[in-house]
Amino acid sequence: MTDTTLMDRVTRFIDTLQQSQALGLTVTDAAHNHLVLCLPYSKQIIGNPETGVIHGGAITTLMDTASGSVMICALPEFELCPTLDLRVDYMRAAEPHKPVYARAEAYRVTRNIIFTRCEAYQEPGKAVAQCVGTFMRIGKEATPKSYRDLITGDAHDNG
Repeated sequence: MTDTTLMDRVTRFIDTLQQSQALGLTVTDAAHNHLVLCLPYSKQIIGNPETGVIHGGAITTLMDTASGSVMICALPEFELCPTLDLRVDYMRAAEPHKPVYARAEAYRVTRNIIFTRCEAYQEPGKAVAQCVGTFMRIGKEATPKSYRDLITGDAHDNG
């Protein structure tokens, strides 16, 4: 698959998730086994009104979404992979009024489990948080065909 195809698929997937819509998440890069999502700064995600610091829950959601979406870049066919475990370490508060990015990679894919790691940052090399996750493969047959077609673009191509 080309990077453009992966970018389109991840974007369609992100656009179907209510939490992604609420946070305004966008895809900035997608390639084999990795992707980058962007969380724009907004008043809705402020955790401390006095300082304007982003709430940790918004950053966790960003990293969980990036880690769960990287499956699209790692598997030959689209399948939903629910989160089994996500361990998050916070390094520093995200600076107010700046977007946060999450770069996720699938570093090991097995028949049943996918292992991911993800880093949230505002400047490359300066982590806000990082996480490792495990996701269960349930197979493409467990995902409704209409939803698979929507994500892969077959729904757009055929009608």
